[in-house]
Amino acid sequence: MNIIYLSDFNCPYSYIGLNRIKSVCNELNLDVEWEMKSFELEPKLTTVLNATERYAARHGLTVDDAKKEIEEIEKIAKNDGLNLNYSNVQLANSKNAHRLVKYVEYNYPKLTQELILKIFEANFIKNENIAEHDVLIRTASSCGLDENEISKFLKRESYAIEVDLDMDEAISNGITSTPYYFINHGDKRLIIPGVFEKKDFKIAFEDLLSGEIENKTFI
Repeated sequence: MNIIYLSDFNCPYSYIGLNRIKSVCNELNLDVEWEMKSFELEPKLTTVLNATERYAARHGLTVDDAKKEIEEIEKIAKNDGLNLNYSNVQLANSKNAHRLVKYVEYNYPKLTQELILKIFEANFIKNENIAEHDVLIRTASSCGLDENEISKFLKRESYAIEVDLDMDEAISNGITSTPYYFINHGDKRLIIPGVFEKKDFKIAFEDLLSGEIENKTFI
């Protein structure tokens, strides 16, 4: 099975959805090839913003209403075993994080998914600034990557074009938000825009594997 997913490190549902899908794949004992496509939600961000205030602005809410919605997202994540601290996220540009993932995917593919999850953790659980090189170097090092190599890479602009091309391709196909999943099994493809409940993800995967997917519509 091959799973391609569009994701951003500033999107809590990208983290929640990936955690759910990986859990389902483990339960079904699936052999999966993973590929993350970059989709920056804040590509023009040059400063660090307060996550709650930015959430309010993006969704046309008062700050109090934004706090309530963020608390609900945190509760959803905690039910899945993710101790999100979304309200205290240092919302920063995610391009360096995406560039790093591209570099590792190309050079050390077996470490890519571990790195992705640890970047999400750095942002949403540890509340570190994922735009900072030191944070990304430390995160990459925890996956077994060489600090000096990663430091040298981050000082360059390598893979920035590849990150932008991912987003351009998504937008040209009418995709405007994350997460977004393409699950490929044999000659069949299941497309899921957004996050299912874990049980619904599992049903969808089981139906894809059994062929029942041809008789159902999930989206």
